[in-house]
Amino acid sequence: MCEGRSRKCTKRTCSLSIYFFSTVKKPPTITTQPESVTVFSVEDFVMTCEASGNPAPIFQWTKDGVAFDPGVDPELKVTEKSGSFVFYTLSVTMDSLKPYQGKYICLASNELGTAVSNEATLTPPAQQKEKKVSVTAEEGHSIVLKCNPPQSSMEPIIHWMDWRLRHIAESERVMHGTDGNLYFAHVTAEDSRDDYTCNVQYLATRTILAKEPITLTVTSTNQVVRSRRPHMMRPTGTHSSYLALRGQSLVLECLVQAFPTPKVKWLRKDGELSESRTSVEMFDRRLRFTNISESDNGEYQCIAENTQGKIVHTYTVTVEAAPYWVKEPLSQLYAPGETVKLDCQADGIPTPTISWTLNGTPLSDVDKDPRRSVSASGALTLKDVNFGDTAIYQCRASNKHGTVLTNTNVYVIELEPQILTKDGVSYEFVEGQKALLECDTFGSPKPKVNWESESMSSLLSDSRVNLAINGGLEISNVTHDDEGLFTCSVENSNMSVNAQLEILNRTVVVSPPQDLKVQPGHTATFRCVYSVDPKLNPPFIQWRKNEQKIFESHSDDRYTFEGSDLIISNVQQVDEGVYTCQVITDLDMAEASGTLTLYDRPDPPTLLHISKAKNHTMTLSWTPGDEHNSPIIEFIVEFEDQEERGEWEELKRVGGTKGNTRLSLWPHLSYRFRVFAVNEVGKSAPSKSTEVYEAPAKAPGKNPKDVRSDSTNLDTLVITWEEMDKRDFNGPDFRYRVMWRRAVGSGPNWNTNYTTSPPLIVHDVGNFSSFEIKVQAVNKEGEGPDPGAVIGYSGEDGKTTNTVLCSTKNIPILEVNTACVYKPGWKFESGKSLLVDLYVFFVFTAVIAIPLEAPASVALDSPSETEMTLRWSPPEQPNGVLTGYLLQYHRIVKSDDSPMLVETIDDPTVTHLTLKNLDRHSHYRFYLRGRTSTGDGESIKKDGATTLDGAAPVNVSVTAGETSANFSWVAKKRHRSVSFQIEFLNKNDGSKWKKVEKVDSSLPFYQLQGLTPGSHYHIRLSYNNSTFWEDDIDTEGTAMMERQPHFPTEGWFIGLVSAIALLLLILLILCFIKRSKGGKYSVKDKEEGPLDSEARPMKDETFGEYSDLEEKRTASQPSLCEESKLCSQDNLDFNGSSAITTELNLDESLASQLSRPSDGPDTLLQNNGLNSTVTILD
Repeated sequence: MCEGRSRKCTKRTCSLSIYFFSTVKKPPTITTQPESVTVFSVEDFVMTCEASGNPAPIFQWTKDGVAFDPGVDPELKVTEKSGSFVFYTLSVTMDSLKPYQGKYICLASNELGTAVSNEATLTPPAQQKEKKVSVTAEEGHSIVLKCNPPQSSMEPIIHWMDWRLRHIAESERVMHGTDGNLYFAHVTAEDSRDDYTCNVQYLATRTILAKEPITLTVTSTNQVVRSRRPHMMRPTGTHSSYLALRGQSLVLECLVQAFPTPKVKWLRKDGELSESRTSVEMFDRRLRFTNISESDNGEYQCIAENTQGKIVHTYTVTVEAAPYWVKEPLSQLYAPGETVKLDCQADGIPTPTISWTLNGTPLSDVDKDPRRSVSASGALTLKDVNFGDTAIYQCRASNKHGTVLTNTNVYVIELEPQILTKDGVSYEFVEGQKALLECDTFGSPKPKVNWESESMSSLLSDSRVNLAINGGLEISNVTHDDEGLFTCSVENSNMSVNAQLEILNRTVVVSPPQDLKVQPGHTATFRCVYSVDPKLNPPFIQWRKNEQKIFESHSDDRYTFEGSDLIISNVQQVDEGVYTCQVITDLDMAEASGTLTLYDRPDPPTLLHISKAKNHTMTLSWTPGDEHNSPIIEFIVEFEDQEERGEWEELKRVGGTKGNTRLSLWPHLSYRFRVFAVNEVGKSAPSKSTEVYEAPAKAPGKNPKDVRSDSTNLDTLVITWEEMDKRDFNGPDFRYRVMWRRAVGSGPNWNTNYTTSPPLIVHDVGNFSSFEIKVQAVNKEGEGPDPGAVIGYSGEDGKTTNTVLCSTKNIPILEVNTACVYKPGWKFESGKSLLVDLYVFFVFTAVIAIPLEAPASVALDSPSETEMTLRWSPPEQPNGVLTGYLLQYHRIVKSDDSPMLVETIDDPTVTHLTLKNLDRHSHYRFYLRGRTSTGDGESIKKDGATTLDGAAPVNVSVTAGETSANFSWVAKKRHRSVSFQIEFLNKNDGSKWKKVEKVDSSLPFYQLQGLTPGSHYHIRLSYNNSTFWEDDIDTEGTAMMERQPHFPTEGWFIGLVSAIALLLLILLILCFIKRSKGGKYSVKDKEEGPLDSEARPMKDETFGEYSDLEEKRTASQPSLCEESKLCSQDNLDFNGSSAITTELNLDESLASQLSRPSDGPDTLLQNNGLNSTVTILD
C-alpha cells in the first residue's frame, strides 16, 4: 500500500500481498458500545451493540448485573444481524418505560471468549406537572424566574424566549444561570411581560421541552429608586466549593443583585488564570474551565462592585479524576508453552482498584489455576499456555467517579511463518525524513525477522535504525548515503524479500516571503522562491493567512497569484496577519512565512489636559493615539490666540515618547491648545482643542528696541522707536513712557510723557541740541526694566538766502548772523555767472555739523576656527579728516547681556583687522565706525561667525543612468569645503575598486561616467581615509554581451599590419643613417629652431589650468556673504555731532581751492579674489 506522502512507489503497481486466512478464528471485539440515554419519548429507547469475530459472536445482555434477555420481553423488539444486536420498545406511552430504567452491559461471545461492553444507563426524565406562575417585583429589586429543567445524563441548553419564539435579551442586568433560571440584578418597568418561557434543549435526543410561560409584573413607585450595594444571588454567601473531574469542563458563576448594575472581575488567589484553559463568558458572570487539570486546584474569587460598594465570593476548586489508562494490555497470538504477561495500569483520583475477569466472569469465580497469578501492580501472568487458554480477559479499573474496562485477547495457536510484504518494492523518501521499510509477517509463534543492507554494514548498530514491532525497519533522518538494497528475512527459514531505498533532495524555500509594511490602499506582494527535486512532480503552492487557506478571488481581484507569488491589492486592516507559502510535493512539504503589517499616519492625541499652571508656565498632557505600526517621532503643540481666532501657530515640538510638556506662555493671552502626532508617514489630524486658558497679566518684561531721534524740523525733538509686539504687552492698558533731558546742564530730572505708539514730538527744544532719551514699556500691572539712555538731536536752524552752483545742482547757503554755512563735500566753481551775490573779499565762518558717514562696506573672512578678519572700505563722504576707526563687537546671546569688546585703529589707511581667540561655537555682531577730530561717525553692522574646519558633506543621494551616476549632497553649514574621494566596484565583472579624481564639497553635484549598463555597483565616499557614505546602485539598460570577433581582430589581419610596421621601421633607420653621414638640411631651420622653442607662446591650456586652479581655490572657500541677505550694507543709526569752525579767506588761495579738482572718496575697496568665508547669520 502507498501510505501518505512519506513514501512513493516507483513501480506502477504498489500493492501489498494480503495474506488472508479464511480458516483463522478471531476472538470477539466490541466495535460499537451501547450509550447512556435520557428518554424523553419512546423513540429514544434504543440499545445497540456491535461486535466482530470469527466465528460471528453471540450477544447477551445484563441489566443491573442480572442476565437480561430482550427477546423474551413482549414489549421489546429485537433486530439481530451478524455482528449486531439492537432492541427497542414497542410501547407508545412513557409510563411503560419505567421498568426498563437501569444499567445495561452487552456481552459478545464465540468459542474463543467473551468480550464485555461499557456500562450504559437508561434514565426516564422526572417530569413534573407545570403550573402557570405569576411573579410581582418592585422596580429596582432583584428577581429570579425558575426553569427547573429535568435531571438528565445529558447537559441541557437553556433558551428563554417569548411567545413569538424570540430570545429574551440578556445583559449584565438580565441573564440565565447554569441551573436554567433567569436572574435579574434589578428589574425595570420594561421587564413586565406575561410570556417568559424556558425552553430546554437536548442535542443528543434532538428534544426541546417548553415550560409554562411566566408572568412578571414590575410595580413602580413614586420615589426615586434607591441604590443598593451588590449581594450574591448564585452562589449565595461568601464561599462555595466545587469538585471537577480531570479533562472535563467546569463553570463558576457569579450572579449578583444590585442597583446600579455592578461590574464583575475574576482572579485566582494563588496565581494567574490559565490563558489556555480558562475563559470569561456571559458578560463576565461566568468563568469556564476547559479540559481542567490538577494544576487548576486552588481558590478563585469573583469581585462585584458598583458605586455603593463591592462583594467578594471565594470558590474552592478541587480537581479529581475518574480512572484512565496508563498502560493497556495488548491482544496477541501466542504459541503453546509461552508465558503470557498482561500489564494493566490505570490512574485516577482517588487511585483506582484493578480487577480481572475471564470472559466476563470474575477470576474469583473461575477455577483456580496455579499457572495464573495477579501481581500487586495489577499485572496478570499466565505460564505455559496451551490451546485451552485461549480466552478474552477484561481488566477493570474503578474508583468513586467511575469505571473503565478493556478487553484483551489471548489466542493460543500454532501457524507457519509467512512474509506478507511483496518482494521488490521500491521506496522513495526525502532526505531528513524517517524511512519505513515494511516486512509484515504472520505466524505463531510470532516470526523473528532480520534486516541486511548493501550500503550499511552493521545495520542495527546505527542509532538512527530501529526494528519496528511489526517487523518493519525504521531509519530516522535519512541521507543519500542510506540509498541501496535492503533484505528482510525470517529466522530459521529460507523466506526473504528485498526492498530498494532511494533518497531525494528535500524541498526548500530558497527565498521566503519577507515581512512587509504597507500603507492602506496599496498593493502587497509576497514572493516565494523554492527548489524541488527534479524527480518529483511539479509542486502545489498553497498560500495561507493565519493558517487558513487562501483562494484566488476572481470577483474583486483581492487575491491573485502569479506563479508562486501572492499579490494582495487594496490592502486594508483585515489583511494584516501572517502569510505562509506552502510548497507541497508528493513526498514532503516546505513552508515559510512573512508578516503583513499596515502602517499609516497616527491617530490624533486625545484627552488633552492642562495642569500645574504657575508663573506663566503650565503642563499640557495628552494620551497618544494609535501609532498604526509606525512609531511616533514627535508631537507638535499649537496654540490659537483668541483675539486672532482661526489662526493656529506652532508653539513647541516634543519627542515622540513623551505624553506631556512644560509650556512657557505670554502673559495676558487667551490660549487654546491642540496637538499633532507625527510619524514617518506624516502628520495626524489635529486633536480636539482644549478649553480656553487665560494666562495672567504681569508687568512688561522688555522695552522697545532701536530708540533714536529722527528730528528734521527746526526746534523740535522727534523721539521714535521700534514698536513692540502685542504679545510682549503682558497686560492691559499698555503704554510707552518716553523720557528725555538735555545731555548737558539739565540736571537729574527727566521730562516724561506717555503714548501708545511712536513717535513722540517735543517742541521748543532749540536747534541741533543733544538730548538723552529713553523709552520704557508700562501696563496696568507695572513697568518694564529700567531702560538705558541714548543720545538724540533736535532739528537744525537757518534759512535759504542765495544759491551757488555745486557740480550741476543748486546748493542752499544758510545765513547765520551774516556768516555762511556750507556742507563739506560741496564743490564750488568760481568764475561762473551764478555767483552774483557772493563777493570774493567776503569772509565767513563755516560750521561743520554733519555726522561722519559709516564705512562704505565690510567683509568678513575666517582664517581659522578662532580668528576673524574684517576688511572694509572707507566712508564715501568722510565730512572731515579721517583719523582712524573704532570697532566694537560682542557675542550674540539670548539674554543680550554679552559684554562689548572694543578695538581702536588709529591709522586711517588701515582697511583690515584680524581678531583672535574667538569662541568657535558663538556668533558675533560687529560695529565699525570712522573717526575724525570731531568724534565718531555712524556705524556699519555685520553679523558673522568663524568658519569651522572642513567636514564631509551630508544628505548624499545618487541617481543611476545607463553609463553614469549623478551624485548630490549638502555641504555642512559653517564648515570649510573639502575634497573627498569617490570609489566604485562593479560586482558583475569581478573587477577591483576604482577611484575618480577628488571632488570638492562646495560643488552642488558630480556625475560619475564610464559605468557599464545593466550592472550592479557598490559605491563609497571617503574623506580623510574614512568612509562616510556607501550604497549599492544598479545602472539602467541591459548588460553588454561579449563582443563577437571581426576582421580587425583576426590573426591574418594582425600579421599584415605587423609586417607593414616592420618595413616602415627599416626605412626610418636607413634615413637616419644617411642624415648622420652628412645629409643636407636648411640652415635657416636650424637657426630658427631654438628661437621657435624659446618664443613658443603660452598655450591656452596654461591659462585654462591657472583659471581652473584659481576657480577651484575660490570655490573651495566660497563667500558665505553671497548667500546671505545680511551681507548688504546695514548702517546703524548713530546720532552724534561735533562742530568745527574754520576760517577761510576768499582770496586767490580760496579761488584756487575752488577751482582745483577734488579727490572725493569714491574709490572702493576691491576684493581682489580674497575669500569671504564667514558664515553670515540669517
